[in-house]
Amino acid sequence: MDHEINGRAEAILELVHNIGTVGDFAAPLKKDCTDLARRIALLSHLLEEIRDFKPSSSPSSSSSSSPSPLCLNDLQMALEAAKRLLLVGRSTDKIVHDSARKRIAFQFQYVTWQLERVLGNLPYDHFDISDEVREQVELVRAQLRRATERNGSLNLKVFMVISCILSQTDNNGDEQHALSRAIGDLKIENKGTIDPDFQAMVNMVSEIYGRNEQNLEQMKCIFENLNNPASSDADKINEDSIKIESLANKISEEIKKPDSLAIPDDFRCPISLELMRDPVIVATGQTYERSFIQQWIDCGNRTCPKTQQKLPNLTLTPNYVLRSVIAHWCETHKIEQPQGLSNGRLRKSNGSFHQVSGDTTAIEALVRKLSSQSTNERRNAAAEIRLLAKRSTDNRILIAEAGAIPILVNLLQTDDFRLQENAVTSILNLSIYERNKGSIMLAGAVPPIIEILRRGSMEARENAAAALFSLSLIDENKITIGASGAIKALVELLRNGSTRGKKDAATALFNLCIYQGNKARAVRAGILVPLMKMLTERSNCMVDEALTILSVLASHQDCKMGIVKANVIPVLIDLIRTGQPRNKENAAAILLSLCKKDRENLACIGRLGALIPLTELEKSGTDRAKRKATALLEHLSRVQQQM
Repeated sequence: MDHEINGRAEAILELVHNIGTVGDFAAPLKKDCTDLARRIALLSHLLEEIRDFKPSSSPSSSSSSSPSPLCLNDLQMALEAAKRLLLVGRSTDKIVHDSARKRIAFQFQYVTWQLERVLGNLPYDHFDISDEVREQVELVRAQLRRATERNGSLNLKVFMVISCILSQTDNNGDEQHALSRAIGDLKIENKGTIDPDFQAMVNMVSEIYGRNEQNLEQMKCIFENLNNPASSDADKINEDSIKIESLANKISEEIKKPDSLAIPDDFRCPISLELMRDPVIVATGQTYERSFIQQWIDCGNRTCPKTQQKLPNLTLTPNYVLRSVIAHWCETHKIEQPQGLSNGRLRKSNGSFHQVSGDTTAIEALVRKLSSQSTNERRNAAAEIRLLAKRSTDNRILIAEAGAIPILVNLLQTDDFRLQENAVTSILNLSIYERNKGSIMLAGAVPPIIEILRRGSMEARENAAAALFSLSLIDENKITIGASGAIKALVELLRNGSTRGKKDAATALFNLCIYQGNKARAVRAGILVPLMKMLTERSNCMVDEALTILSVLASHQDCKMGIVKANVIPVLIDLIRTGQPRNKENAAAILLSLCKKDRENLACIGRLGALIPLTELEKSGTDRAKRKATALLEHLSRVQQQM
């Protein structure tokens, strides 16, 4: 049975790799397609672990508890549907009309919802999926959930029923009975009839699942029986069918509700089709949302997505008039502009408004100077923005609203060291405001920041490390930053930087290593060498930082082996003897992580004389230190009894 599952996982892994080769998406769907393909690519590690899974041979593991190969069926179907939809996303001729766009947008939402649902139902414990991969899958699921909510307000009950209908057309059971079981859980009791719009939605979803005519005919029969009870067998006309009718009627009503005001076409970005927050004008006179047109340009495109004309230059000019009109429209209709200002006011999380104040005119003038032909003028403008962004949250908001972030990111690649320092420090200061972090990541700031870490002046390297720390406070960014090569550059700064640079690097590395996948990267990058130096050379005052990073690394199995090989255990025991109370506490916690379920390491700390300092710590340490010391002593006692 498990052999069949391994084979099925191999086939799905091949499907994931094939999806990764799908590209050149049409402009209107480029972001949705790219995001979906990227998230699917992250599932390859999960499928590799399922493919390589070897079941336990112990008698206690009964075959009855093993999942059937069918447990991967839904995942394969969801991925095949995603692939078909991504292939549609490559065809501009299929998405020209608004009706086609809405149709595909709905299908995108369904595929995203279904994929998140399927990933939540996999038997991870049975396959002994590693913590690192589980963490990655959970992140993918969180992204899929947000995408589902962001792409429309359709009632998710619609998806539940459609999913049930499609699954029931694959077998010969009683479709009505199965549907009613699923629908009954929704506790909807109003009576009604099925609206044809609901059937149209089912048919739309069936398209992406590649249903054949026989499947569609089966679904048609279900609807006919529900709408025409006289034509069906008397046995099937029961309370269950009434529930099905009721739900379909309820869903149709909810779909038709004007729960969201129609956004004027001129307010939508031609690329994302979403309400614009930061509209900018390109050289052809067309207006786009800044982040989307910037991504289009960053991908090497030199044409206007809407007109296909060649762009004579890549200047993005803020469309202040349109932004003001959109803000007024949002205010009038009580619609919150996404992540932006509304008539100079920022909506807080509790629904109230904060009046953003500042010299908008002066800030906009400074941002324009960032694009000046004069290096000296650009340098001075960046220096002023750096100071303004340091002073207040309002300034950070207004500077970002004026379109400074993409320009500052471009300036990171300048050859002028002073301008580079001011640009990277400006980005650091702007990133303090939570909502700016996403804009900075979208502008592609991470690669040039890493390049500054490698080759910039010491001040620029210090602030680049601090900027990476600030950006990595968002969990999703930890993966992107870690996979971009930042860890190796940070380790080098930790090894050879100034005192401040080492502290900034240590803080960034600690935060990045909270993500399981970055821990092994840090060890491979040689982080244990500078950490050992920090522990043994007490004069550098970074013992706390070194222990904090080690405590995070020690939760990863491969990192444990690296820590032991680096001969860290004797240093930790010495710290328990002579260190400060906080150092003793952290050293004991790390030793416990290294020695738990590892007799060899326990025997090692016993040979190195850890018993006496641990006994002392158990009596006089902090509360946490006492708990760790007690646990270690208990493990040591059990090992000695078995010898």
